[in-house]
Amino acid sequence: MRKMNLGLLASHRGTNMQAIIDACRQGVLSANPAVVISNNADSGARKRAVAAGIPAYHLSSRTHAEPAELDAVIADTLRQHDVELVVLAGYMKKVGPLTLAAFAGRLINIHPGLLPKYGGRGMYGMRVHAAVIAAKEKESGVTIHRVDGEYDTGAILAQKKIVVKPDDTAETLAARVLAVEHGFYVETIGRIIAGEIKLP
Repeated sequence: MRKMNLGLLASHRGTNMQAIIDACRQGVLSANPAVVISNNADSGARKRAVAAGIPAYHLSSRTHAEPAELDAVIADTLRQHDVELVVLAGYMKKVGPLTLAAFAGRLINIHPGLLPKYGGRGMYGMRVHAAVIAAKEKESGVTIHRVDGEYDTGAILAQKKIVVKPDDTAETLAARVLAVEHGFYVETIGRIIAGEIKLP
């Protein structure tokens, strides 16, 4: 069975990205981590990619000041590595229109909350968990969705819920959500590869 080429976009530590790379290397996913792009030259994600022998690129406003040029280079880099599915794993930048068009419907993202609640511009990481705690929500979780031109508005592909405990803080909730994210992202990508979740 031919393996699907993944393009991984990450900004910071890259723990979700690492879980995906490990799943590919262990045969859990019938996929190949073909390329990693980070907007942060010193990101843990980029270092992890280099350590794993995966082509890794720093592409950001520092390398290409003009947004349209940066967008074009990101799209071209993904195409050059024959990417079939673009996976955002803690990527903190909005994907540009050229990249969205080049991989229409085939970009996915993971969000540390139950969209459509607690999504949108500025809602990421600890901010999401703090908002969930402040609202006294009974549950939170993880959402995997398609990427479109706005923050967190793409079609939801899969969700996994966890109970918010009465004594949870933003930090304890974040740790428990992250523990779920790694396996759930791998599982969902596996369902995409298997055709159980249909993408264009």
